[in-house]
Amino acid sequence: MVVIRLARRGSKHDPKYRITVADQRRWVKGKFIEIIGHYDPSASGKAEKLNIDLAKANDWIKKGAQPTERVKSLLKQAQSN
Repeated sequence: MVVIRLARRGSKHDPKYRITVADQRRWVKGKFIEIIGHYDPSASGKAEKLNIDLAKANDWIKKGAQPTERVKSLLKQAQSN
């Protein structure tokens, strides 16, 4: 099954995430199909906190990809902005 999930990047106390489309059986930081966005929970100032390509995300969901709960909430947040 194909899932849309967060893959953690960044340093120990400064997490940053990629929003990736990947096979569910793969390791979270492992091989992925496509990167569709970035999420930085600790962004401040003019730095972008959330950047998602909504067209690609909706296309993958139409193809049957299942977003995780956190990614679902991020997609709703991105659509409202």
